[in-house]
Amino acid sequence: MANKRIYLCLAHMSEAGLEQKYIKEAFDTNWVVPLGPNVNGFEEDLKAFVNSEGQEKEVVALSAGTAAVHLALIACGVGPGDEVIVQSFTFCASSHPVTYLGATPVFVDSEKETWNMDPELLETAIKDRIAKTGKKPKAIVPVALYGMPYQADRIMEVANRYGIPVIEDAAEGFGSRYKGQVLGTFGAYGVLSFNGNKMITTSGGGALICPDKAAWQRVMWLATQARESYPYYQHETIGYNYRMSNICAGIGRGQMTIVQDHIAHHQHVQALYEALLKDVKGVTVHGQPANGDYDSNYWLCTITLDPELKVKGQENAYKTVVTGAVGGAAGVIHTASVAVTDCQPNDNVEAMRMALDKAGIEARPVWKPMHKQPVYKEAPAYVNGVSEAIFKVGMCLPAGPYVSDEDVRYIVDSIKASIEG
Repeated sequence: MANKRIYLCLAHMSEAGLEQKYIKEAFDTNWVVPLGPNVNGFEEDLKAFVNSEGQEKEVVALSAGTAAVHLALIACGVGPGDEVIVQSFTFCASSHPVTYLGATPVFVDSEKETWNMDPELLETAIKDRIAKTGKKPKAIVPVALYGMPYQADRIMEVANRYGIPVIEDAAEGFGSRYKGQVLGTFGAYGVLSFNGNKMITTSGGGALICPDKAAWQRVMWLATQARESYPYYQHETIGYNYRMSNICAGIGRGQMTIVQDHIAHHQHVQALYEALLKDVKGVTVHGQPANGDYDSNYWLCTITLDPELKVKGQENAYKTVVTGAVGGAAGVIHTASVAVTDCQPNDNVEAMRMALDKAGIEARPVWKPMHKQPVYKEAPAYVNGVSEAIFKVGMCLPAGPYVSDEDVRYIVDSIKASIEG
């Protein structure tokens, strides 16, 4: 394994090379600009996939999952001075678009079992916001953390009782199901991501699942600069340049032919981690509740380390500022002034990350809760300690299509070798 680095989730093209076929068609027909036959075809493929339970949702292919969150918020009427409830345990793309619109994110903590939005705490937050501000939040954004389904029926029940639209952030949960239904199809809108490290990729890109034709048409219009139907450029509403390119959509069309293979592989890797780490003291693999309601894609497999676990090199944790990528969409551009913050993973988690990195394995901490991010220090937050506790002990392990059974065994052996005693 010395010459091979094992990544969290590398993009994997179809064996039949269909991605290249669709891209070549785009070049051969000179459809290299935004929009075109591949975009239309990809949207139809996505529609067929998400509507597998008989729904009639519409889909708009976009430049990023973040763009999808932004447009969904606009479609729900979010504007300056409004509040939007957002799961705190997530990547910043779930909350940043709220601030783009001059609104305020209201963060809600997680439940222990799924690590996703706690429905009881959600209702507490809604009641308190109404009491404090005199109006209800404009939208609710639950997140499928690492592909794990949220309690969609409970969240929808609370949301419907207060008449608040739900925007499902299923960026990490493409293909995950709750009670047999595809995530992203429970709420008013559903967000998908096709970033380079997701379940399928379009290089970059995302999509928004819309409730009906009317909503689809408005989102499509907003995503194409909100141009009015005149022979010249007339704009009566602010729009955005958010549509997916025909080249990227060609990749997506090819990827849709192997999406089920990717999901099956991630689930297989999860099962292997569970089996191989079952008897390793101090290491717990996070899995889905066993009641039959959950069908996670296991985009990334996650573990937690007991705080008492001793890891070799632990005394060197957080001694230097990180200057390269630790995972995610990009490397570190802005170098931090100090090596530590007031909310960070335990020293043994960082020591394990460093040990795995030295062994040629990409691992990373779980997402830092948004309510602990400095940029959101003034935002309201309803917390129960769950996400902060998991952030201190959690770690993501490789699970992508290029991760073989041999790789998983090597990763597990490296984890064992890093434990003292």
